Amino acid sequence: MTIQRTDSNSSDFKELVKSLDANLAEHNGDDDAFFAQFNKIDMIKNCIVAYIDQTPAACGAFKELTEDTVEIKRMFTNPEFRKRGLGSSIVKELENWAKELGYQKAVLETSKDLTNAISVYEKSGFQRIPNYGQYIGVDSSVCFEKYLI
Repeated sequence: MTIQRTDSNSSDFKELVKSLDANLAEHNGDDDAFFAQFNKIDMIKNCIVAYIDQTPAACGAFKELTEDTVEIKRMFTNPEFRKRGLGSSIVKELENWAKELGYQKAVLETSKDLTNAISVYEKSGFQRIPNYGQYIGVDSSVCFEKYLI
């Protein structure tokens, strides 16, 4: 596995996000439009693509939420590459990158039904927190945070 830091202009990142969006549209059903409005990738400067034998296999990104906090976004592993630790590797690389840039905390939101994603975040040291921002009152969402110091 190789991991490449990039931005949202990466064609490999864009292709993985298309697969992610299709997966989420199916998962979210009627609520997809609500979540999709918060998942635009244009202008995301901090994106990661993981490759297996030069094939784009997984991705993730973060964007600044506040002066000292990033929000992890657009986490996805192609189904044919799951169960290989790619999600955990991407989370770790995103954390390292955010720390290098001086951020002190990372937060994220996921669906309470995406148990594999929740497992990755919990194994990575994220703690569940009350839903923040646009996710307050959204019963299908769960939010997490981790201090990066």
